[in-house]
Amino acid sequence: MPADLVIRNGQWVNVHSREVLPGHDIAIAEGRFAAIGPDLSAAIGPDTEVIEADGQFMIPGLCDGHMHVESGMLTPAEFAAAVIPHGTTTMFTDPHEIANVLGLAGVRMMHDEALMQPVNIFTQMPSCAPSAPGLETTGFEVGPDDVAEAMTWPGIIGLGEMMNFPGVVAGSQQMLAEIAETQKAGKTVGGHYASPDLGAPFRAYVAGGPADDHEGTSEADAIARVRQGMRAMLRLGSAWYDVESQITAITEKGLDPRNFILCTDDCHSGTLVNDGHMNRVVRHAIACGCDPLVALQMATINTASHFGLEREIGSITPGRRADVILTSDLRTLPIDHVIARGKTVAKAGKITVACPHFDWPKSARDTVTIGRTLAADDFVIKGPAAVSEVTARVIGVVENQAPTKALRLSMPVANGRIEPDPARDVAQIALVERHLGTGKVVNALVSGFGYRGGMAMASTVAHDSHHMIIVGTDRDMMAAAANRLGEIGGGITVWKDGAEIAQVPLPIAGLMSDAPAKEVAAKATRMVTAMAECGCTLNNAYMQHSLLALVVIPELRISDMGLVDVTKFQLTELFE
Repeated sequence: MPADLVIRNGQWVNVHSREVLPGHDIAIAEGRFAAIGPDLSAAIGPDTEVIEADGQFMIPGLCDGHMHVESGMLTPAEFAAAVIPHGTTTMFTDPHEIANVLGLAGVRMMHDEALMQPVNIFTQMPSCAPSAPGLETTGFEVGPDDVAEAMTWPGIIGLGEMMNFPGVVAGSQQMLAEIAETQKAGKTVGGHYASPDLGAPFRAYVAGGPADDHEGTSEADAIARVRQGMRAMLRLGSAWYDVESQITAITEKGLDPRNFILCTDDCHSGTLVNDGHMNRVVRHAIACGCDPLVALQMATINTASHFGLEREIGSITPGRRADVILTSDLRTLPIDHVIARGKTVAKAGKITVACPHFDWPKSARDTVTIGRTLAADDFVIKGPAAVSEVTARVIGVVENQAPTKALRLSMPVANGRIEPDPARDVAQIALVERHLGTGKVVNALVSGFGYRGGMAMASTVAHDSHHMIIVGTDRDMMAAAANRLGEIGGGITVWKDGAEIAQVPLPIAGLMSDAPAKEVAAKATRMVTAMAECGCTLNNAYMQHSLLALVVIPELRISDMGLVDVTKFQLTELFE
């Protein structure tokens, strides 16, 4: 019978056999690949659309194996619109950011908008809200009953990253029950093991059920994961550069690449609009020495197989969803033409389809509750009595990585207070509770941003509890920044010399905007520039800022309960 669409005379990139086969046609019917062969002219009827590939490479649509839509500051619809021109046709998303703010209802909103899109967006049910019980307070909590309910939804593909790895290792009944509900449904359990200990605790974590992990930062991490039967997910996000340090497990040690997956984890809108998405990750892997066909496997068939979808997506083979990209070069990977489910969705870098929006309710737009107007005195750090100097625990930012360092610095005590010290790159960090309106403020110290002069930066994106996090050198501006975010219902604001110099409104859950990606990206780009104007030279420092409250990644973090020593999963004191 005639096909709906035939792509003629292209080079078929087969990720099953790792071959490039020139002079092939692709026939597509009802949104699926019907046939691939040297001459499919017989499938061309009077109503068949014909695309001349003219020798271009025909590669499967790219898959992101682990990511958070909220990190793009965009809703699923706007995120899809941003990445489709870059060749991403499948995403496996974990909306645990919104789960911490709005609970299961928020996850359902993300899930429903995801299913409306012209590309494949599969949702993982968040597993850890809070990420570390007893060390932070979230807007909502998630438990085994929520997981069991979500497993019945049509777009749920598995359980989101199991961040509470100490709980799994120690046999937490709640964590194991969530894993059990997922496995009972025959779905995949996502992992998150952010510890350098690859001995008994790591083996216990794997035994608990998580099937993949994206927290590796070294070759040894990648090797340990695949040897224990996990898929090693190598990430390149806006600020996480963990591909180069791990891909040597393939390029130099020769491990089987089919157990490795590429992902982004967190990409903000500026990266998506200006640099790309999974095409950027594949290009980076190739630049790090990976064979182009292996890199493509890691962004297509490997991902599909891991989630049990090898018969649906991830390759250009009969019966699969017709997701295909035309490109002129396998190394630089220009995305010339994108087809998803048999329909053209982007050409020459421009989207050609609509990405429908969910009607986000007022409950999702009214989530920032400080409880009172904050003042400079709320951000005073009082020193111990009758001393002129104190040893303080200081959060040390590590460029391009998620972990922090637990620094110990000698700080002077003047008039009973500890002051920021920009000359030594020591700023103040504060966390303002924003879910229950308690007005609580926790103060501590952070180093690594390089801020100079009077400034403050505040954000309601503060993984994973998403309270308000503020870094600054001036208490008046820290208070002004916090109050501004209360006024606009969430987002990011940067202040310098007493004035606001950048703002990114994020009215949905204080995490996302439903404005077009280019508009959000322009504001995000201005925000990054504003941080640089305040002295910051870190690559994508905003991502570092937003993770300072992530109490499941070592070594030192801040929460609404105080400073957290993540090496011990215990609260700790600011001063020794």
